[in-house]
Amino acid sequence: MPEHDELHSGLRPRTAVLTRGFDPSLSVGSARPAVFRSSTYVFATPEAAERAFAMTSGKIQPGTGERPDLIYSRISHPNAEILEDQIVPLEAGAQAAAVFNSGMAAIMTAFFTFGRHHGSIVYTTPLYGGTTGLIHHFLGPFGMRGIAVASGDSAGLDAAIAAASNLCMVYLETPANPTLTMTDIERTAEAAARHPDRPVVMVDNTFLGPTFQHPLQLGADLVLYSATKYLSGFSDMVAGVALARDPEIIQTLRSRRVMFGNILQPDECWMLDGRLPTVALRMNRQSKNAQRLAEALHGHKHLSRVIYPTLFRDPEQMRIFRKQCAFPGGIFSIEFEGGKPAAFDFLRHVRIARNAVSLGGVETLTCHPKTTTHSGMSDEELAESGVTDGLVRVSVGIEDWRDLLADFEQALAAVA
Repeated sequence: MPEHDELHSGLRPRTAVLTRGFDPSLSVGSARPAVFRSSTYVFATPEAAERAFAMTSGKIQPGTGERPDLIYSRISHPNAEILEDQIVPLEAGAQAAAVFNSGMAAIMTAFFTFGRHHGSIVYTTPLYGGTTGLIHHFLGPFGMRGIAVASGDSAGLDAAIAAASNLCMVYLETPANPTLTMTDIERTAEAAARHPDRPVVMVDNTFLGPTFQHPLQLGADLVLYSATKYLSGFSDMVAGVALARDPEIIQTLRSRRVMFGNILQPDECWMLDGRLPTVALRMNRQSKNAQRLAEALHGHKHLSRVIYPTLFRDPEQMRIFRKQCAFPGGIFSIEFEGGKPAAFDFLRHVRIARNAVSLGGVETLTCHPKTTTHSGMSDEELAESGVTDGLVRVSVGIEDWRDLLADFEQALAAVA
């Protein structure tokens, strides 16, 4: 393993993602990883079994570059180990990764790993609806206090972090879903570092990562993904990933993953691993398409606003975007003057784009967040977060942008 690390240490991400973490000699010479569907693994000796269990349980620490022998696929398996190695170079600043059977599984495992009874979590709002539900309906009954701060409110975050007692976690989703409001990761991480409890700073990087935003380089401790989205990119699998600078954080997550049984299965690991080399290619195309569409739709008579980073007018949002994002990404939102009826008219008439709630796939998807992904939020939370009746979120695919623009224009023309 040390020789392996030395061989790949100087490679750029686009090369490392194709070469790191996989030895063809262990797969009968296969040029790319095979699928290992075994649930159970055989030990070479009783001593090897003893050492594997001791390392997995944390009784002893592995040596430099050492991994415990495989035991049982709920704990780990070859495809998970390959994927976890190969995804690391895509996330700038990461040293280790853990894969899960959904993005929510990754978030839940992180929350239950670093949360504690009577602890508190400071988080930005709006969040993905599932994350909001997890905080309200699971962390709360377990005795944790959630402290919500509006996305982009840097001073508010500073104050909330400083005032929080028994602070376990600071959780950011930036850009926010679906308002695209950006939060200053570096400033938040600095505020967390000043707190005596030294809370773990987590960032849901699904919208812009790993290509356009790198939270670990800005001071975050843990980056979380719904790998269902851009990492997979084809709307045909569900997965989650956590990455960190500190391998001990990931090792702790893996130990909880063993208990929860939410590791990503071999077939899905194999599928996701095969798509990693094209993540940047797809995301760059999607970002270029989204920018062209958002800027072309800006000012349309039926729209009160088009929300996209290149159209930001708030000086603080412009500053954060320039500071921490390489490109604006493949998501934009539009808000209709006519509210929900106009938004629904638009969704009824799009032809190329599809009305569905996911994002990040090669196809363009549209949805009405207030009645779907964010329907679990209270009216007060929705109003405070800017998730309105007229808001439609668009996840742009890799189609020809001119066809998409024509589709949106005919759908807009059909709005009453």
